[in-house]
Amino acid sequence: MSQDRGRLWDGSGKPVFILAYLLLLALPCMGFLPNFWSRVLTLSLNSHTHQHITEQAILNITMETLRGIKSHQGSHAEEEARLGRGFWRAVGEVVKSNAAMDFLSSTRSDPVYHFDSERVDSSMGMLRQFWAQTLLSVRAKEYQSARHSLGQLFHSLQDFYSHSNWVEMGQRFIYLHLLQPEEPAIPVAAEDTPTCMECFSATCRDNLLARMTNGQQETQLLTTGYFSTFPPKPHGKCSHGGILDHSRYMGAKGGINKDSTSPLFSPHHYLHMEAANLAMEATLSVLRDIRDTVGQKTFLRLFSVKQVPALVFVMDTTGSMFEEITAARYRAHSIIQSRASSPGQLGTFLLVPFHDPEIGPVYETDDPNQFMQHMENLMALGGGDEPEMCLSAIQLALTHSPPLSEIFVFTDASPKDAHLFDVVKALALEKQSKVTFLLTEDPKYTSESRGRRKRRRKRRRRRRRELLSPDRFSLYSSLSSLSGGLTIFTTNSDIRSVSAIVEDITAIDKVTLLHVESDEELMSSHSFRVDSSVKNVTLHVTGILTECVLTSPSDQSQSLLSQQGPLAELERFVGLYRISLLSPILPGKWKLQAKSDGHLTFNVIGDSSVDFLYYFATVTNETHPGLARVEGSPVAGVPAFLVLAVTGLAPDEEASFSHVTLLGADGESIQQVKLNSSSSSSSSSYSVEELVGWLDSVPVVPFCVRLTGRDSRGNKLERVSAERVQPTHVQIQVLSVPRLVPGHSSMVAFDILNHGPARLFSLTADDDCGYLQTRGPHRFHVAEQGSFRSQVDVLTPATAQAGATVTLTLTVRALDSPDSNYAVAYMTVIPPDPDTSPPSCSAARVQSTCPSTCNESSWSVSLVVSDRGRSGLAALQLQSGEGILTLFHSPPPTEDSLGEDRPGQDQQQAHRDKTTSGGHRHHHKATLEKGDPPLNVSEWSPGSSQPLWVKYTSSCCSAQAELLVWDTAGNMKRCHLTSGQLRRLRDRSTETSGAGRITPTLVFSLLLGLLGSFLWSFLL
Repeated sequence: MSQDRGRLWDGSGKPVFILAYLLLLALPCMGFLPNFWSRVLTLSLNSHTHQHITEQAILNITMETLRGIKSHQGSHAEEEARLGRGFWRAVGEVVKSNAAMDFLSSTRSDPVYHFDSERVDSSMGMLRQFWAQTLLSVRAKEYQSARHSLGQLFHSLQDFYSHSNWVEMGQRFIYLHLLQPEEPAIPVAAEDTPTCMECFSATCRDNLLARMTNGQQETQLLTTGYFSTFPPKPHGKCSHGGILDHSRYMGAKGGINKDSTSPLFSPHHYLHMEAANLAMEATLSVLRDIRDTVGQKTFLRLFSVKQVPALVFVMDTTGSMFEEITAARYRAHSIIQSRASSPGQLGTFLLVPFHDPEIGPVYETDDPNQFMQHMENLMALGGGDEPEMCLSAIQLALTHSPPLSEIFVFTDASPKDAHLFDVVKALALEKQSKVTFLLTEDPKYTSESRGRRKRRRKRRRRRRRELLSPDRFSLYSSLSSLSGGLTIFTTNSDIRSVSAIVEDITAIDKVTLLHVESDEELMSSHSFRVDSSVKNVTLHVTGILTECVLTSPSDQSQSLLSQQGPLAELERFVGLYRISLLSPILPGKWKLQAKSDGHLTFNVIGDSSVDFLYYFATVTNETHPGLARVEGSPVAGVPAFLVLAVTGLAPDEEASFSHVTLLGADGESIQQVKLNSSSSSSSSSYSVEELVGWLDSVPVVPFCVRLTGRDSRGNKLERVSAERVQPTHVQIQVLSVPRLVPGHSSMVAFDILNHGPARLFSLTADDDCGYLQTRGPHRFHVAEQGSFRSQVDVLTPATAQAGATVTLTLTVRALDSPDSNYAVAYMTVIPPDPDTSPPSCSAARVQSTCPSTCNESSWSVSLVVSDRGRSGLAALQLQSGEGILTLFHSPPPTEDSLGEDRPGQDQQQAHRDKTTSGGHRHHHKATLEKGDPPLNVSEWSPGSSQPLWVKYTSSCCSAQAELLVWDTAGNMKRCHLTSGQLRRLRDRSTETSGAGRITPTLVFSLLLGLLGSFLWSFLL
């Protein structure tokens, strides 16, 4: 961990201008603060932000789920370190979507998204839409879309506890009715009902009217604060409050928000911790409901827990590709065999074949045997003209593969669909996926030389009627370069050996130590550092070397091309040099000197869990204080923040990180950026360290990012993010992302922001499903430093499947310069009238004769389980409890016919009946115990729309149980069964742990006069 944790900034003081900038930007604060930097802007360093609540809740439930699957060796912190880089990127996507609710123009001022202005009913409807959309996406395995809607759900849900009078009413538990309509509801104050009294100070105590704080359920009323001037605030209503809320001057003056611990921004700042605790408990409850609805395995995949790199092949299947297909099969089989020794480490497999004019279909599976069957079914047939639809196939691979994927393209043909380059580039950068090309073709070959080869190979090569351009593969080289991949020109005889790079790159916990390109004819020199956490270092060099010398940290050298030595082992193939450092690998600085008569690419990778993620951000100047993430490429020549998350650190690793270096294409240093801890993550999130750097000016040339620090032994630690950042002078901002309804049209609005002189731009839109009505290119003029608003229309066919995700890619390019940028939006198809009503459990009878000695008797409860909606029952599962659950098709004529099952021998006999009659299938009844998989109601009961009769019987030593019931729409009901309380059913989440209870905490009151002294202390 960084030794600088907790320090806001170093002595240089550059970003201190942000603190002073607070007086100028003076931003309203709606909801808990968006992210870590908001606490600096509002001078409330101990506030809990949306980011903190969301990150900690996901981490807690993830660890809870892992512990529930099996007991892990080592400490919990060590488990966190093994969650993987993919997990923290997935969490970052949820956090980004959460924070965007405060930054996007379409949501930041809408009271429905923030539980403002007493729009409680509309906000609850929106919450339930987010919940339904999240489940739809998870079931369709559209995990990125699910994380997006989940972040939106979390934002609104967390805002409720900060913006309403729920805490002031003395509520100790979360409000179940927000997401569960069958739970008791508290009415909202009518528009003409006053809710607040006047408050003339920054801290407003007891400014809610008595009825708004009444703990008696029959007389309670809900209210939420009005914000700004729209909608208009009726007289006597509560305001949101804070120094930047204009409605606070209208009667009743003051406010009730609990967003922060600062009285300048939150009149009820003294209740911030209570609101944050309830928001945390509500977030935990949603995550548990998702996990129990979709299952533990799917839940872990939703957050990419311990994600193994996906194996993604894009395969040209024309007649000349026999050797390439054979090599890909060999590598796939080898990778599957190596992963088979680690249970749960197989990963995702994806295959996209293309054969002009056919593209796809996409074969995506988690089953390695099924993937190998798809690979075996590939046949190299046909072909004719040289170009193929390669970029279309890569687009499919990018849209279907998870983020951070390595995509391998096997082909010997140039792209026929060059118009898709900007789209594919945008998808690769947005997903931070690398594209590597294995090309069995020399770009220098002409049609004549190709023709001779074709005749020798008995026409297995395509006919070449036209002269082939030597730069016809340039788009492949550009795509691999900007995504951080490689382009390898090899031969059919070497493709099997060269494809070993697939195994090298897709191994678990691979990190990049160096990635540079060189076009120098003279000797070029590059270096990389090995720290104590790095093992198994491999160097890949593409091109043709004439000389190559490797030097160790102890100044021992080895000429790799001419001699064997103690430092490394070289394997030479056409187009690729594979160099493996020999053990023991000395930590420190390694040097590589190379000479070539052409283009070279150097890529150095090693095994280590320590890696990083990053994004660029700017201070928002709209309605919320915080850092707004820059979508697409950053704007060149303007200030920006660089935010990094270092992943894979264990708590006993005393690593520190000092700076990042922005590197040019040849590895030269362009700019150095100092780093400081954001102090954003909770102290328990040991395996991720968030750091912030300040750029006075984003470079105008492309660059990649290298992180520098020191490991626990004092060795320099370096990691490289190989993708190439493309600074620009134009931006695209998507204003709204609609839900798609089959048979209906939708509109996606966006702004084009021109940060340069007046000029013409070209816009192209593309989607992976063909739903766009117009694609472009469209030309338009934008004034100097001006903007242009437009929209694209999407027509969803009536046959669209609910839960499917449509990936929309917008790309803009200036016609007079290289400036370009992109935006990617994920739209989910939802049913036109979804069923959002969960099933119900009604208690028919509770029998309990539990004496003081619990093992001498039993208790039982009889239930009627039915679906409140129109979908019908889908499944039941006994989540907890030591008894037996018995299900019946129809109500017995008498209570006795339910059976007086007793614990012990009778329970054992009942379970034997279940197993000897074909699992859950039984002529009259079925039984369930804890640990059994969910019972599929449609397979057991003739009509899922009919109610089921259930009896649960247990020893008095086990006084509680929980039954989970799902309908076919995915809605879930928790039925909590308790002994000794007649006809009592409760949702488990009403009995929260201490994390959900309000513990009154005295928080400091920050006076306005301290603002100046706080700023002065930093300026000094």
